[in-house]
Amino acid sequence: MTTVALDTGVGPLLRGWREQRRISQLELALRADSSARHISFVETGRARPSEEMILRLAEHLDIPVRERNALLVVAGYAPRFGETALDDPAMDAVRAALERLLQGYEPYPALVVDATYTVVAANQGMRLLLEGVSPELLTPPLNAMRITLHPGGLAPRILNLPEWRADLLAQMERQIALHRSPELRSLYDEVAAYPAPGPPQDRPATGAGGGLPSLALPLRIAHRGRELSFLSSIATFNTPMDVTVAELAIETFLPADRATAEHLHTLMP
Repeated sequence: MTTVALDTGVGPLLRGWREQRRISQLELALRADSSARHISFVETGRARPSEEMILRLAEHLDIPVRERNALLVVAGYAPRFGETALDDPAMDAVRAALERLLQGYEPYPALVVDATYTVVAANQGMRLLLEGVSPELLTPPLNAMRITLHPGGLAPRILNLPEWRADLLAQMERQIALHRSPELRSLYDEVAAYPAPGPPQDRPATGAGGGLPSLALPLRIAHRGRELSFLSSIATFNTPMDVTVAELAIETFLPADRATAEHLHTLMP
C-alpha cells in the first residue's frame, strides 16, 4: 500500500507532512534538535538530509511507519522497517499475544483490524454481535466498516446509528489524513454512500435506554430483543518496528451498563 509518489523529492514530502501537522519550521527544528535554517534547506532541496535526520523528523511529525520507509527510499536510503505477514512464523509471539488479549475480553466483543479496517482476528463476543449479518459481508476478507455501516450489516440494529455513523466516518477521515491511503479513501467513499436505514421497527423493550451519562458515545445495538450498550476503546502497539505491527489496532467493546454485562455473561458463562 505505497502512498507516496517516488518521483517526488524528500524535501517537499517532509514539508507536506509538516504543513499537514500545522507545525512551523521553527517548532519542528526545536523538537528535532536542529535549526529552522536547516529545516528550510532540507525542504527546498538545498540540503540532503541524513537517514537519521529523516527518521528524527518523521518521529516528531508522527508520520506512519510505512510512510517513513517511503521517505527513506525517496532520499536514496534503504527502508528501515520490515513488513512481515501476520501469518509468518516470525509473528507467532504477536499472534499469540493478540489471541490472549481477545480471549481475555470475553464475553465482551473485541477484534483486531489493520490499516484498512480488515478484520484479522475476533473473539466469540464479537461473533455474537454479528448474528444476522448478511453472509456476503462475512466472507473473508471481512471489513469492520462495511459490516457496521452496510444496510445488510449491523446498521439496521444500531439504535443510535446517525451518531455512531458520524463518529466512524470522522474516525476514517482522521486516518486518511494520517496515512494518505488511496485504499482507505476508496473505502470511505464506499461506506459513506451506503443508505442509512431508519430506526428498527421493533425497538427493544429492555436495556440501558437513555440513562447513560454523556461521558463517551456508546454503541447502542439491538440483540435478541434486548438493547445492549457498549463503550469502545482502541489500542495500538507502542513503538512498533514493523509496518504490519504498526498498522494493527485492537478495538474492544466494554458494557456501558449492568444489563449488557449480565446479558453477555448469560450467553457466554
